[in-house]
Order: sequence, then structure tokens, then C-alpha cells
Amino acid sequence: MYPPTLARVPCGGMPPSAILFPGQGSQTDDMRVMVERFRPELLQAAVQVVGEDPFARIGDGTRFAQPAIFCASLAGWEALGRPEGDFMAGHSLGELAALVAASSLREHDALELVALRGRLMQEAGERAGDGGMLALMGRGAAERAPELARARGLTVANDNAPQQVVLSGPRTALPDAAAAASELGLRPMELEVTGAFHSPMMASAAPAFDGALERVEVSPPTVTVVSAVTAQPFDDVRLRLLEALTRPVRWRETMLALQALGAERFIEVGPGRVLSGLAKRTLADVELVHA
Repeated sequence: MYPPTLARVPCGGMPPSAILFPGQGSQTDDMRVMVERFRPELLQAAVQVVGEDPFARIGDGTRFAQPAIFCASLAGWEALGRPEGDFMAGHSLGELAALVAASSLREHDALELVALRGRLMQEAGERAGDGGMLALMGRGAAERAPELARARGLTVANDNAPQQVVLSGPRTALPDAAAAASELGLRPMELEVTGAFHSPMMASAAPAFDGALERVEVSPPTVTVVSAVTAQPFDDVRLRLLEALTRPVRWRETMLALQALGAERFIEVGPGRVLSGLAKRTLADVELVHA
């Protein structure tokens, strides 16, 4: 463990910036083109690590989607000239890209971790069976979601924004949660996923991922990277990445923490604009930029 990196003073008169790396669900049709253009060697490495081109099978689960999005995120960061920013954060798997950008993890180590993580999560979902996720959207979602989850044996998996929360757990419990959410004026939507991610149903993925984390070298980040598990700067990188398998993504709190640390400009570097949209719904008086 080591203390969090202190925020650096911005230079050149620019407002303090936070670089954001997206997670699963941010994929776009042009991702592979961006990786081919800006990081062709990373694409080759991904094919070798995964065993085939992950972009060709991105719809076949986390095993392929996660390494593809990881590569596209780093390609987007490259396209912007590798901005360091004053802070960084990543949504779920995006944390590994953020830690690469902050020189905490070596790129190839992180690619291997992402590929393993995606495979383990998919296998854990298949082993547990009956796992699913339910998005709740609308005013009051963040306040209503915890009680809705507790009453039905579900977990708040993604606290994304005040108006968007995702529940995770047994698929059989989702229809009742959706009905209750509708009665509260929320809009429920069951997600097409292969498991109950960010919940205790992912526990079987933890031992193998823990072993892999112990084998990689971890350095103190060169900039402050806020963990979406704790909504505070990373302290123990290995532990927080391991916990991210079974604990909620506290993205709303992460955005608020970045703003409290001084971030005024939020730059999303990966595919899609999911994180920009969530930041817009969570923060006021900040500048939003997309690669």
C-alpha cells in the first residue's frame, strides 16, 4: 500500500482536468478502426492475448468486450496526445486503462488482466446461473434503488448518476423489482448481460484474478486516480481491482469526489459518450470534453 498521489497544480492556465476511461457498454462500431489507426501494435497484442480478434466477437460477452474496450480507450487517449490531466478515473474495467495512463500498471500486464477479468466474469456468470441486471432510470433512482434492491435480494451494482442506477442479482427477482420501480415512477430496463456483475454472484472469479494481480508489478500512480470502488484516490491498487469484481461501481460518488478535489474539466477518452452523459447528469458548472 502507498499514500495517494497528491494532485498536481495545472499548468498553462488550463482548469484542472480529469481524464475518464469508460467501461463495458460504451462500445461503438468504429472502435477497431481507431485502434488500428492509433495503436496497431496494441491490437496485435490483444489478438495474441485473447487468442482471436476480440472486436470480431464483441457481442459474445465480457470475454471479448472488455479487452476490445480497453484497447479502444487507450487508442482514444493516444489520439488526444496522451493527456496526463490532474486526475483520472475509470468506470469498472476502465480503471485498468486509467492505471496504465497513470503509469501504475504496465500496458501489457493490464491487457492480460483485462482479458482474464473478462473471461473470469463471463465464466462466473455462467457458473452461478440465473444472474441478471436491471437498470433503473428517472428522477430519484439513486435514492430509491438501495431499498428496492434490499427487499428483493439484489445488489446496487452501478450507481451511475442521480437518475441512473443498475441492480444486479438473481434474474428471477428482476421482474418484481421492475414492477416496484415502475410504481415509483422509474423506468426499468433489463440488460442483456451474461451474469450478475458487481455482485456476490461474481465471487468465483476472485481467486484466479487475485493470483494474477499478485504477479504484476504495481507502481504509485503519477497522478491522482480515484477508485470507483471507494470513491477515493487509489490506496491499494491490487485490492481495489479485486474488490471491483463483487462490489458496486460508485460512479456518481466518484464524479463528485473528482469535483471536490478540484476537477473542473472532464475529458472522456474512450469509445462512446456514456461517461460524458453521466457527468452531465451529476455535476454542475464543469466543462465536458470527448475525444
